[in-house]
Amino acid sequence: MQYEFRLPDIGEGVAEGEVVRWFVHEGDTIREDAPLVSVLTDKANVEIPSPKTGKVLRIHAQEGEKVKVGASLVTLEVAGEASVSPRETAEVSVHPPPPSLPPKAPVNAPTPVVAPAGTAGSGRYLVAPYVRRLATERGIDLSTIAGSGPGGRILESDLTRGAVPPPPVAAPPPAATVAPSPIEKPSAAPPPMDEDIVERIPIRGIRRVIAEHMAESTHKAAHYTYVEEVDVSDLIQVRDRMAKHIEKKGTRLSYLPFIVKGVVAGLRSFPRMNARFDDERQELDIHKSYNIGIATAAPDGLLVPVVHHADRKSLADIAREIQELADKGREGKLTRAEMSGGTFTISSLGALGGVMATPILNYPEVAILGVHRIVRRPVYRTNGTIGPVDLMNLSLSLDHRVLDGIVGAQFLAVVKSYLEDPHQLFAELA
Repeated sequence: MQYEFRLPDIGEGVAEGEVVRWFVHEGDTIREDAPLVSVLTDKANVEIPSPKTGKVLRIHAQEGEKVKVGASLVTLEVAGEASVSPRETAEVSVHPPPPSLPPKAPVNAPTPVVAPAGTAGSGRYLVAPYVRRLATERGIDLSTIAGSGPGGRILESDLTRGAVPPPPVAAPPPAATVAPSPIEKPSAAPPPMDEDIVERIPIRGIRRVIAEHMAESTHKAAHYTYVEEVDVSDLIQVRDRMAKHIEKKGTRLSYLPFIVKGVVAGLRSFPRMNARFDDERQELDIHKSYNIGIATAAPDGLLVPVVHHADRKSLADIAREIQELADKGREGKLTRAEMSGGTFTISSLGALGGVMATPILNYPEVAILGVHRIVRRPVYRTNGTIGPVDLMNLSLSLDHRVLDGIVGAQFLAVVKSYLEDPHQLFAELA
């Protein structure tokens, strides 16, 4: 018998998911609990297993297509009754109502050639909503496309191969021409822009989520960036001494754990920075937990795993957790819980950090800190001498709707004081 499997509820507040990868094809046999499909929600990939053992009759959503919770994902044939071929299933579910009969052709007219469904020239064709939308956006007539998928289904790749050219139409009789004015010269038409495109890259999966999230942030929040210079000469010495002990246990100690601790100290002094803005209710939600997101580069784009309750953890604990989250992010194994609940974000490019930046808020958070590379420069000291100093810039972006510039400057002054005198971090723990 046929079993229709729908997208289950895969997390609190999740209304839809994007199909990232199918592990099966139509016609394949799959066992219960074997990987069926990977679905992306809120930047976290969820691997959904097959609910039953059976044959895959029809896949209802292509890779890159968004599916609502409760919508059909796949039709399986489970043991018990005769199977239905993928083509038969597709034909039944996608065909429009039969068209009205065409007028009778003259007796001497040539016999028309009827194209099968899914081929160019057909009045009906198999196509997913996602591909139909792409065709509409590109101005492509699907009736001129020869589908290469099962049962003649039109795939996204078929759109790039080009349409079957329509039969030639008889040219109308030439009309009387008027010579152009000697002042007005007919200009040559510009070449089509498509000729200059070397590759089309679909924006899907994590990249599409990032694009939507960044657009939402820049359209809703009023970004304001404040930059401060920090002398991290003492921090370098403290970090180098601690690294010898912590790295014996396999954990790399970077400067990020110290910056996390400095940020927590700043958030304690200015709680309105540790907040999320609820646009719908027009409320600023101030959090008591210090959950610090760490922007992490991954193969498909930037991820922001979260170090929860950073105020309760030691520098070594934070270093270990940052390393584990970064490894899981690169492997695509971060869970929804590890990506949720952030109250403040830190973005660092390490040695490639540049001089300054204007970080985009991790909406609906109201503040984000950009960390830049450390550079040694000669500095004029207050005692009248000139000497080498290790300097690092910090760029703080705020949501100016709810945070004034003075608050950002005061917050960053606290962070700076802790990084310039890192022994304060240990005094707090005592």
